[in-house]
Amino acid sequence: MDVSSQQCREIALPITQIVGAANYKSGEEMTDHWQQVIRRSVAPASAIAGLVFPGTAAELAQVVACTQQQQWAILPCGNGSKLSWGGVVGTAITGLPLLVVSTARLNRLIDHATGDLTVTVEAGMGFAELQAKLATTGQFLAIDPAQPEQATIGGIVATADTGSLRQQYNSVRDMLLGITFVRADGQLVKAGGRVVKNVAGYDLMKLFTGSYGTLGVLTQMTFRVYPLPAASQTIVLTGALAAIAQVSQAILRSALTPTRFDLLSAGVMQHLGLGQTTGLAIQFQSIVASVQQQIHTVATLGQTHQLSSQCWSEDNERALWQQLQERMTQIPATGAIACKIGIQPFQAVELLQANQLSLPGWHAQIHAASGLGRLLIEDSSVGALELSAVRAICQENHGFLTLLEAPLNLKQQLDVWGYAGNALPLMRQIKQQFDPTDRLNPHRFVGGT
Repeated sequence: MDVSSQQCREIALPITQIVGAANYKSGEEMTDHWQQVIRRSVAPASAIAGLVFPGTAAELAQVVACTQQQQWAILPCGNGSKLSWGGVVGTAITGLPLLVVSTARLNRLIDHATGDLTVTVEAGMGFAELQAKLATTGQFLAIDPAQPEQATIGGIVATADTGSLRQQYNSVRDMLLGITFVRADGQLVKAGGRVVKNVAGYDLMKLFTGSYGTLGVLTQMTFRVYPLPAASQTIVLTGALAAIAQVSQAILRSALTPTRFDLLSAGVMQHLGLGQTTGLAIQFQSIVASVQQQIHTVATLGQTHQLSSQCWSEDNERALWQQLQERMTQIPATGAIACKIGIQPFQAVELLQANQLSLPGWHAQIHAASGLGRLLIEDSSVGALELSAVRAICQENHGFLTLLEAPLNLKQQLDVWGYAGNALPLMRQIKQQFDPTDRLNPHRFVGGT
């Protein structure tokens, strides 16, 4: 739905008074990048008002307050690399114009306490830029998100996006110490960090992580960081599925401490040039002696179960994990589908059997300890019926399947989140408390919240 010229002028005037004309773009003035990102994220009938780039948290708060006064909906984002994840944002039912609000210019490093192993940054700081700054002091943020060169810190927190490093460092919310955000009414709120008490009794760091911008607009975050490891090596085991399953469970029960520990489908292994069967990729990072000993232990365990092994270190190892990450987190081509999946860890190997999924052109990566992972489907013929069958398998094993990237028509046919638990009334109650007029990313989250 197009916004009329009169509506555009009515929206542009108060917004440009806050951020300046150079930091506001009407729908027609947006770059091709932003038009494509928004097209993948928003229901076609929604009215796109424009795109605004506040330069400070104060400007952002004023923009959000203005949208409340004018009753416009907001689509918060950073660089837009994850904007199309989750549900389709739509305002056709309410009729509200939708203003895209990017935090990309809130990109400053606020504080890095190297001795305390903490860092505070604004939401729009690029993940790659932050890692480069931390590396100069021998530290890093233990997150490996999708599209790391484009991802912003705020987008990573909003989508709770991390990958294989969760094996050793857990999830994004486990590293988050404090946040600052703008409420739906334009008020700035701080939680965690130096703040002693959370607002309204909520643990706001955990609540906002993975909330997809539906509760407030993140402006600043404080994380714990870690020293860069002294040594790192990766071993990949290949062979019979039964043996892969046995070795995986043996490692989980052992005293070994892998940094990454992933089951890879045959399609992924073939893409990486590692063979035609399911594989097990295991990375160890520590002091040199520890890494060498643990690699040797895994290689010996693999030999006992008739599994082949290959080892990587230094630049070759970085290239391997980068290639894997790019394969599984790339923005799919038109018609392709990317899903986040979960399953009981001991059922993960069985799920990766080709006859179990019955899908054409699929690739999967599952973190062996948690059962979380990604499913990439490149065949555009796969529809709601086939995905529902895979979701049923995951749910039968106490797991889930969530659509991240998919054609809009498929997301409108199939419940993106597929949540069937009893927490939905509580989620709606929280949404009502934080965003009573449903203006922040309407319909993007679970149950249309």
